[in-house]
Amino acid sequence: MTDRNVGVLGTGMVGEAIATRLIEVGYDVVMGSRDAANPKAVAWAERTGGRAGTFADAAAHGSLLFNATPGGASLDVLRSAGDLTGKVLADISNDLSSAAVKPVATGLQAAFPSLKVVKTLNTVNCDIMVRPDLLSQPHTMFVAGDDADAKTLVKGVLAKFGWPEGDVLDLGGIDKAFAMEQYLPLWLAVWGAKGDLRFNLRVVS
Repeated sequence: MTDRNVGVLGTGMVGEAIATRLIEVGYDVVMGSRDAANPKAVAWAERTGGRAGTFADAAAHGSLLFNATPGGASLDVLRSAGDLTGKVLADISNDLSSAAVKPVATGLQAAFPSLKVVKTLNTVNCDIMVRPDLLSQPHTMFVAGDDADAKTLVKGVLAKFGWPEGDVLDLGGIDKAFAMEQYLPLWLAVWGAKGDLRFNLRVVS
């Protein structure tokens, strides 16, 4: 296992976008799902040169993991992923399982205290996550987490995706992650008003 090894948990649109972009910028990626023969993961691997496996396979492969599973399922996914001690988890999930947004990242950090959880990328559509230059003006991405080195690692990946350092705002500890997750209702409202998923906000002063 090297610093170039990344595990992506989840095979949906978000997981595919993240995993594909990671390969494009030079990472060695395993996409994990409940079944190593998951057709979507296998097809992605054949198309990109990545590898498909179980959640545990993906977690074992990478010192850095991306949680691209639905937030309501994320805790069960991580419980099935094996030993996560010392790993960094970039949690990009949101919980849409109820009318009210439920906290995800803080719950994952509490359940896995030896895991270094960093919340990020949950405030934009998956296209913008991996290609921020799709928008016509500068815009802001947030990170939150308790471990400074873990945040530095995740910020490095964001930079490779194309996020300028000055556009990444560190909100502080993992307790700030829920604030990011609570943005989701407004994001959904803006989507409905614009009829377009490709947008973001910018923090100005």
